[in-house]
Amino acid sequence: MTAVLVLGGNGQLGQALGRARWSEGTVVHRPGRDVIDLARPESIATALAAHPYDIVVNAAAFTAVDAAQDDVAGAFAINATGPAILADATRRAGLPLIHVSTDYVFDGSATGAYPEDATPQPLGVYGASKLAGEYAVLSGNPRAIVLRTAWVISPFRANFLKTMLRLAAERPALRVVDDQRGSPTSADDLAEAIAAIVPRLAGDADAPTGIYHFVNAGEASWCELAREIMACSASRGGPSVPVEGIPTSAFPTPTRRPVNSRLATGRLTRDYGIEPRDWQAAVRDIVADPAAMPTAPA
Repeated sequence: MTAVLVLGGNGQLGQALGRARWSEGTVVHRPGRDVIDLARPESIATALAAHPYDIVVNAAAFTAVDAAQDDVAGAFAINATGPAILADATRRAGLPLIHVSTDYVFDGSATGAYPEDATPQPLGVYGASKLAGEYAVLSGNPRAIVLRTAWVISPFRANFLKTMLRLAAERPALRVVDDQRGSPTSADDLAEAIAAIVPRLAGDADAPTGIYHFVNAGEASWCELAREIMACSASRGGPSVPVEGIPTSAFPTPTRRPVNSRLATGRLTRDYGIEPRDWQAAVRDIVADPAAMPTAPA
Protein backbone atom coordinates (compact mmCIF):
# COMPACT_ATOMS: atom_id res chain seq x y z
CA MET A 1 0.00 0.00 0.00
CA THR A 2 1.16 3.55 -0.81
CA ALA A 3 -0.05 6.30 1.53
CA VAL A 4 -0.08 9.77 -0.02
CA LEU A 5 -0.44 12.98 1.98
CA VAL A 6 -1.87 15.90 -0.03
CA LEU A 7 -1.59 19.45 1.26
CA GLY A 8 -4.23 21.78 -0.14
CA GLY A 9 -6.73 18.95 -0.38
CA ASN A 10 -9.75 21.24 -0.70
CA GLY A 11 -8.40 23.31 -3.59
CA GLN A 12 -8.80 22.77 -7.33
CA LEU A 13 -5.92 20.34 -7.63
CA GLY A 14 -6.55 18.79 -4.23
CA GLN A 15 -10.08 17.86 -5.20
CA ALA A 16 -8.89 16.53 -8.54
CA LEU A 17 -6.32 14.39 -6.73
CA GLY A 18 -9.18 13.01 -4.66
CA ARG A 19 -10.84 11.57 -7.75
CA ALA A 20 -7.75 10.67 -9.80
CA ARG A 21 -7.13 7.10 -10.98
CA TRP A 22 -4.44 5.96 -8.57
CA SER A 23 -2.58 2.68 -8.80
CA GLU A 24 -4.10 -0.18 -6.87
CA GLY A 25 -3.38 -0.03 -3.17
CA THR A 26 -2.88 3.73 -3.03
CA VAL A 27 -4.56 5.59 -0.18
CA VAL A 28 -4.82 9.37 -0.50
CA HIS A 29 -5.16 11.55 2.60
CA ARG A 30 -6.38 15.12 1.95
CA PRO A 31 -6.73 16.85 5.30
CA GLY A 32 -8.04 20.39 5.33
CA ARG A 33 -6.16 23.55 6.21
CA ASP A 34 -7.42 23.22 9.76
CA VAL A 35 -5.21 20.12 10.08
CA ILE A 36 -2.11 21.07 8.07
CA ASP A 37 -1.38 24.67 7.12
CA LEU A 38 1.86 25.89 5.56
CA ALA A 39 1.45 29.12 7.52
CA ARG A 40 1.57 27.11 10.77
CA PRO A 41 4.89 25.22 10.71
CA GLU A 42 4.02 23.15 13.76
CA SER A 43 1.10 21.58 11.88
CA ILE A 44 3.48 20.06 9.33
CA ALA A 45 5.37 17.95 11.86
CA THR A 46 2.13 16.96 13.59
CA ALA A 47 0.54 15.80 10.34
CA LEU A 48 3.59 13.81 9.24
CA ALA A 49 3.73 12.07 12.63
CA ALA A 50 0.04 11.16 12.54
CA HIS A 51 0.36 8.50 9.84
CA PRO A 52 3.13 6.44 8.15
CA TYR A 53 3.05 8.21 4.78
CA ASP A 54 5.11 7.14 1.76
CA ILE A 55 5.07 10.40 -0.21
CA VAL A 56 3.83 13.99 0.13
CA VAL A 57 2.21 16.19 -2.53
CA ASN A 58 2.10 19.91 -1.86
CA ALA A 59 -0.84 21.38 -3.76
CA ALA A 60 -1.30 24.22 -1.27
CA ALA A 61 -0.33 27.80 -2.12
CA PHE A 62 -1.11 31.47 -1.71
CA THR A 63 -2.56 31.91 -5.22
CA ALA A 64 -4.18 35.36 -5.02
CA VAL A 65 -1.76 36.98 -7.45
CA ASP A 66 -2.85 40.58 -6.98
CA ALA A 67 -3.40 40.26 -3.22
CA ALA A 68 0.19 39.04 -2.88
CA GLN A 69 1.42 42.49 -3.90
CA ASP A 70 -0.07 43.88 -0.67
CA ASP A 71 0.56 40.84 1.53
CA VAL A 72 4.19 40.05 0.87
CA ALA A 73 4.68 38.37 4.24
CA GLY A 74 1.63 36.17 3.80
CA ALA A 75 2.62 35.10 0.29
CA PHE A 76 6.18 34.21 1.31
CA ALA A 77 5.03 32.43 4.47
CA ILE A 78 2.83 30.02 2.50
CA ASN A 79 4.72 29.82 -0.80
CA ALA A 80 8.33 29.84 0.45
CA THR A 81 8.82 29.41 4.20
CA GLY A 82 6.18 26.68 4.54
CA PRO A 83 7.56 24.60 1.64
CA ALA A 84 11.09 25.00 3.07
CA ILE A 85 9.91 23.54 6.38
CA LEU A 86 7.97 20.83 4.56
CA ALA A 87 11.01 19.88 2.47
CA ASP A 88 13.19 19.59 5.55
CA ALA A 89 10.56 17.57 7.42
CA THR A 90 10.01 15.14 4.52
CA ARG A 91 13.78 14.73 4.05
CA ARG A 92 14.23 13.86 7.71
CA ALA A 93 11.33 11.40 7.45
CA GLY A 94 12.82 9.82 4.30
CA LEU A 95 9.83 10.82 2.17
CA PRO A 96 9.85 12.08 -1.42
CA LEU A 97 8.00 15.34 -2.13
CA ILE A 98 6.11 16.67 -5.15
CA HIS A 99 5.74 20.45 -4.97
CA VAL A 100 3.42 22.20 -7.43
CA SER A 101 4.63 25.52 -8.81
CA THR A 102 3.71 28.00 -11.52
CA ASP A 103 4.50 29.69 -14.82
CA TYR A 104 4.65 32.98 -12.89
CA VAL A 105 8.29 32.27 -12.06
CA PHE A 106 8.92 33.52 -15.64
CA ASP A 107 8.51 37.04 -17.02
CA GLY A 108 6.88 35.90 -20.27
CA SER A 109 9.53 37.41 -22.55
CA ALA A 110 10.49 34.12 -24.24
CA THR A 111 9.41 33.62 -27.84
CA GLY A 112 8.51 29.95 -27.39
CA ALA A 113 7.53 27.50 -24.68
CA TYR A 114 9.74 27.71 -21.60
CA PRO A 115 11.94 24.63 -21.12
CA GLU A 116 12.44 23.28 -17.63
CA ASP A 117 15.92 24.77 -17.34
CA ALA A 118 14.99 28.29 -18.47
CA THR A 119 16.17 31.07 -16.17
CA PRO A 120 13.29 32.28 -13.97
CA GLN A 121 12.54 35.99 -13.67
CA PRO A 122 9.24 36.65 -11.88
CA LEU A 123 7.32 39.89 -12.41
CA GLY A 124 5.64 40.21 -9.01
CA VAL A 125 5.46 39.04 -5.42
CA TYR A 126 3.44 35.91 -6.19
CA GLY A 127 5.97 34.64 -8.73
CA ALA A 128 8.89 35.60 -6.51
CA SER A 129 7.41 33.75 -3.54
CA LYS A 130 6.77 30.65 -5.62
CA LEU A 131 10.31 30.75 -7.01
CA ALA A 132 11.70 30.99 -3.48
CA GLY A 133 9.60 27.94 -2.62
CA GLU A 134 11.07 26.03 -5.56
CA TYR A 135 14.61 26.75 -4.43
CA ALA A 136 13.76 25.77 -0.85
CA VAL A 137 12.18 22.47 -1.89
CA LEU A 138 14.97 21.43 -4.24
CA SER A 139 17.70 22.31 -1.76
CA GLY A 140 15.84 20.87 1.23
CA ASN A 141 14.93 17.41 -0.09
CA PRO A 142 17.05 15.54 -2.66
CA ARG A 143 14.04 13.37 -3.57
CA ALA A 144 11.83 16.32 -4.55
CA ILE A 145 10.06 17.16 -7.78
CA VAL A 146 8.97 20.71 -8.56
CA LEU A 147 6.07 20.43 -10.99
CA ARG A 148 5.24 23.72 -12.68
CA THR A 149 1.87 24.24 -14.30
CA ALA A 150 -0.23 27.11 -15.71
CA TRP A 151 -3.77 28.30 -16.41
CA VAL A 152 -5.40 25.59 -14.29
CA ILE A 153 -9.14 25.07 -14.81
CA SER A 154 -11.59 22.57 -13.38
CA PRO A 155 -15.20 22.11 -12.21
CA PHE A 156 -14.02 23.01 -8.69
CA ARG A 157 -13.53 26.28 -6.84
CA ALA A 158 -13.02 29.63 -8.56
CA ASN A 159 -11.15 29.57 -11.87
CA PHE A 160 -11.26 31.13 -15.35
CA LEU A 161 -13.55 28.52 -16.89
CA LYS A 162 -16.16 28.76 -14.16
CA THR A 163 -15.98 32.55 -14.23
CA MET A 164 -16.60 32.60 -17.98
CA LEU A 165 -19.64 30.34 -17.67
CA ARG A 166 -21.03 32.41 -14.80
CA LEU A 167 -20.58 35.68 -16.69
CA ALA A 168 -22.07 34.16 -19.84
CA ALA A 169 -25.23 33.46 -17.85
CA GLU A 170 -25.34 37.10 -16.70
CA ARG A 171 -24.12 39.21 -19.65
CA PRO A 172 -24.87 39.55 -23.37
CA ALA A 173 -21.17 39.46 -24.33
CA LEU A 174 -17.70 39.11 -22.81
CA ARG A 175 -14.46 41.05 -23.32
CA VAL A 176 -11.35 38.93 -22.69
CA VAL A 177 -7.62 39.58 -23.02
CA ASP A 178 -6.25 38.32 -26.34
CA ASP A 179 -2.53 39.16 -26.16
CA GLN A 180 -1.42 36.80 -23.39
CA ARG A 181 -0.75 33.22 -24.48
CA GLY A 182 -0.42 30.04 -22.49
CA SER A 183 -1.37 26.39 -22.22
CA PRO A 184 -4.72 25.81 -20.49
CA THR A 185 -4.43 22.95 -18.02
CA SER A 186 -7.07 20.63 -16.61
CA ALA A 187 -6.69 20.07 -12.87
CA ASP A 188 -7.87 16.51 -13.49
CA ASP A 189 -5.14 15.93 -16.09
CA LEU A 190 -2.54 17.44 -13.76
CA ALA A 191 -3.78 15.13 -11.00
CA GLU A 192 -3.52 12.11 -13.28
CA ALA A 193 0.08 13.07 -14.08
CA ILE A 194 0.89 13.27 -10.37
CA ALA A 195 -0.83 9.93 -9.79
CA ALA A 196 1.40 8.43 -12.50
CA ILE A 197 4.58 9.88 -10.96
CA VAL A 198 3.83 8.85 -7.37
CA PRO A 199 4.36 5.05 -7.56
CA ARG A 200 7.80 5.40 -9.11
CA LEU A 201 8.96 8.30 -6.98
CA ALA A 202 7.72 6.61 -3.80
CA GLY A 203 9.08 3.18 -4.66
CA ASP A 204 12.40 3.94 -6.36
CA ALA A 205 15.06 5.92 -4.50
CA ASP A 206 16.77 6.56 -7.84
CA ALA A 207 13.67 7.92 -9.61
CA PRO A 208 14.30 11.14 -11.54
CA THR A 209 13.80 14.35 -9.59
CA GLY A 210 14.15 18.09 -10.19
CA ILE A 211 12.02 20.51 -12.21
CA TYR A 212 9.24 19.34 -14.53
CA HIS A 213 6.41 21.05 -16.38
CA PHE A 214 2.87 19.81 -16.92
CA VAL A 215 0.32 21.68 -19.04
CA ASN A 216 -2.12 20.41 -21.62
CA ALA A 217 -0.80 20.33 -25.18
CA GLY A 218 -1.23 23.30 -27.49
CA GLU A 219 -1.63 26.98 -26.74
CA ALA A 220 -4.25 29.70 -26.70
CA SER A 221 -4.90 33.25 -25.61
CA TRP A 222 -7.37 33.87 -22.79
CA CYS A 223 -9.82 35.05 -25.45
CA GLU A 224 -9.39 31.86 -27.49
CA LEU A 225 -9.86 29.79 -24.36
CA ALA A 226 -13.03 31.71 -23.52
CA ARG A 227 -14.41 31.13 -27.04
CA GLU A 228 -13.72 27.39 -26.75
CA ILE A 229 -15.52 27.33 -23.39
CA MET A 230 -18.51 29.11 -24.96
CA ALA A 231 -18.57 26.67 -27.89
CA CYS A 232 -18.45 23.64 -25.60
CA SER A 233 -21.15 25.10 -23.38
CA ALA A 234 -23.39 25.91 -26.35
CA SER A 235 -23.06 22.34 -27.65
CA ARG A 236 -24.52 21.15 -24.34
CA GLY A 237 -27.27 23.75 -24.12
CA GLY A 238 -25.40 25.82 -21.53
CA PRO A 239 -24.74 29.58 -21.42
CA SER A 240 -22.83 30.98 -24.37
CA VAL A 241 -22.25 34.55 -25.58
CA PRO A 242 -19.93 36.28 -28.07
CA VAL A 243 -16.38 36.96 -26.84
CA GLU A 244 -14.50 40.08 -27.93
CA GLY A 245 -10.72 40.12 -27.74
CA ILE A 246 -9.10 43.06 -25.95
CA PRO A 247 -5.47 44.03 -25.19
CA THR A 248 -3.99 43.64 -21.74
CA SER A 249 -3.84 47.43 -21.50
CA ALA A 250 -7.66 47.50 -21.48
CA PHE A 251 -7.78 45.29 -18.38
CA PRO A 252 -5.14 46.64 -15.97
CA THR A 253 -4.30 44.66 -12.84
CA PRO A 254 -1.99 45.38 -9.87
CA THR A 255 0.39 42.64 -11.03
CA ARG A 256 1.88 42.30 -14.51
CA ARG A 257 1.01 38.94 -16.04
CA PRO A 258 3.45 37.03 -18.27
CA VAL A 259 2.45 37.57 -21.89
CA ASN A 260 3.85 34.11 -22.63
CA SER A 261 2.97 31.33 -20.18
CA ARG A 262 3.72 28.41 -22.48
CA LEU A 263 5.65 25.59 -20.79
CA ALA A 264 7.51 22.77 -22.51
CA THR A 265 6.71 19.32 -21.12
CA GLY A 266 9.38 17.22 -22.84
CA ARG A 267 11.28 16.28 -19.70
CA LEU A 268 8.16 14.77 -18.11
CA THR A 269 7.54 12.70 -21.23
CA ARG A 270 11.18 11.58 -21.36
CA ASP A 271 11.52 10.61 -17.69
CA TYR A 272 8.00 9.48 -16.78
CA GLY A 273 6.32 8.71 -20.12
CA ILE A 274 3.56 11.29 -19.55
CA GLU A 275 2.22 12.92 -22.72
CA PRO A 276 -0.42 15.63 -22.10
CA ARG A 277 -3.50 15.62 -24.30
CA ASP A 278 -4.78 18.69 -26.18
CA TRP A 279 -6.25 21.47 -24.05
CA GLN A 280 -9.42 21.55 -26.17
CA ALA A 281 -10.30 17.96 -25.19
CA ALA A 282 -9.67 18.83 -21.56
CA VAL A 283 -12.01 21.84 -21.78
CA ARG A 284 -14.76 19.69 -23.29
CA ASP A 285 -14.57 17.25 -20.40
CA ILE A 286 -14.67 20.00 -17.78
CA VAL A 287 -17.66 21.76 -19.36
CA ALA A 288 -19.44 18.40 -19.49
CA ASP A 289 -19.15 18.11 -15.70
CA PRO A 290 -22.37 19.42 -14.13
CA ALA A 291 -20.33 20.92 -11.28
CA ALA A 292 -18.78 23.41 -13.73
CA MET A 293 -22.08 25.02 -14.66
CA PRO A 294 -23.27 28.12 -12.80
CA THR A 295 -26.10 27.55 -10.35
CA ALA A 296 -29.30 29.48 -10.74
CA PRO A 297 -29.79 32.27 -8.17
CA ALA A 298 -32.08 31.34 -5.29
